[in-house]
Amino acid sequence: MWQMHDGMGWWMVFGGIWIVLFWVGVIGLVAWIVSRLTLRGRGGGGISTREDPLEIAKARYARGEITKEEFEQIKRDLSAP
Repeated sequence: MWQMHDGMGWWMVFGGIWIVLFWVGVIGLVAWIVSRLTLRGRGGGGISTREDPLEIAKARYARGEITKEEFEQIKRDLSAP
């Protein structure tokens, strides 16, 4: 009645494994694409987010990395055309 040994037993198991792996790959790829597109829309695309140079100078001045004179010179340089 249930003839398991007609030449297809183990091949069907491997076929089932391949189908599961295929769908896991497809779903993973779609999830990765969606996550990359949504991150790009928020500005976090991962390539590089550019900060405002004046904001960087303000942060460096606040941390004490540059003097007031250096900060003022950076401000003048950045506002020059």
